[in-house]
Amino acid sequence: MDRDVAVNTIARTVHEAMRAYQAALNESVAPPWEEAGWMQDSSREAVEFALSNSSPGAQHEAWVRSKQQDGWVYGAVKNERAKTHPSLRPFQELPEAERAKDALLIGIVQALAPLFGVSPRV
Repeated sequence: MDRDVAVNTIARTVHEAMRAYQAALNESVAPPWEEAGWMQDSSREAVEFALSNSSPGAQHEAWVRSKQQDGWVYGAVKNERAKTHPSLRPFQELPEAERAKDALLIGIVQALAPLFGVSPRV
């Protein structure tokens, strides 16, 4: 399987797992993959990062940097129009349920990458 296709498949799996986790936590649920728009790129970036770094804290910090580069800032409520998000803070300050999202992402990547023969880019 082509590497880009494999990474996209893993990213889609991560995205859909996060949707299920959001629903389980009674959070606002992200749109399905087909309707996710920019979230698809974000999921692919997260998979690429997780391939070479298995630390949930580092995964979160990479996500924070990416969001900040896109103009997002900390806000008590997630608001896509205002680009505010309550998780734009240090990993240690996040609630356990939020920290688990990064661990879940890494677990999915670690489980699927070998099946698809995907390794970090060199």
